[in-house]
Amino acid sequence: MALLQPWILAAPPRALPPILAFGFAGNRLTSAIGRLPLAARIALPAIFSLLYLIAAASNGDFHSVWFLLYLLIPPALAALELLAANLDPDQRGHWLDALVLLPLGLSVDLRWLQPAWPPGTDVLGKLLLLDSALYAILGLRRLSGVGFDLRLRLSDLGIGLREFLFYAVLAIPLGLALKFLELHDHVAHPRMIAPLWLFSFFAVALPEEIFFRGWIQNLLERRIGRRWALFVTAALFGLSHFNKRGGPFNWQYVIMAALAGIFYGRAWRKNRRVGASAICHATVDTIWGALFWAPL
Repeated sequence: MALLQPWILAAPPRALPPILAFGFAGNRLTSAIGRLPLAARIALPAIFSLLYLIAAASNGDFHSVWFLLYLLIPPALAALELLAANLDPDQRGHWLDALVLLPLGLSVDLRWLQPAWPPGTDVLGKLLLLDSALYAILGLRRLSGVGFDLRLRLSDLGIGLREFLFYAVLAIPLGLALKFLELHDHVAHPRMIAPLWLFSFFAVALPEEIFFRGWIQNLLERRIGRRWALFVTAALFGLSHFNKRGGPFNWQYVIMAALAGIFYGRAWRKNRRVGASAICHATVDTIWGALFWAPL
């Protein structure tokens, strides 16, 4: 993991207010949204497009087509999930949920929207989509069992670190054997470990754990049961890393990420807490960066 640049630390906070609002006051926020007129509930998340407007304008790289796209995506997600809430009141999972989640996942994984963002600000694009999806799925769909609560507990820390250790016992020898990992001869940038962990938690682990565990694994459990949902979600999580670190298909990364997904999923489902799986995930990323490096 590269040493953090100033823009990396500065960019995510611009997109954090909606995430923090749902993480610390989700029930109150959802109730407030529910009191709005229907048109306002659908139109309100268009305000998230200001993230693109601010980032693009400050870098002199504004494109009206991208702005229009980001103006329309959040209300479109809101309308689809509001419809899903009406058609699937028992929350068994509906094809409209897939219609929201699949394009979101692919757009991030395949970097469809990355060209919209000025250099050094593309992390904002991912967080903008997360803000929009949180509003639609939690604020309007009111999907139960997600476990997105930033009022972290000691049990979240204990479970997250326990699953990290379980994963590390398998992943370190496997990663070395696959030449995915190589051991550093010293701890890289020790003073940056805490900032790296915080960045990984908010900008990487939290969005991915909400998406894969809080939404996908959560919904799959209602259709195929806990065990199969765990493994299917882990496989999808692994496949989402196929194009990371170069090459047309990085099979080593897919294997390592799929294995990690099992332990992230275990951490989440223990108490259905995204915080636990995000702690596990952020710790994996940080330790990998501090003690190991991937030559691939």
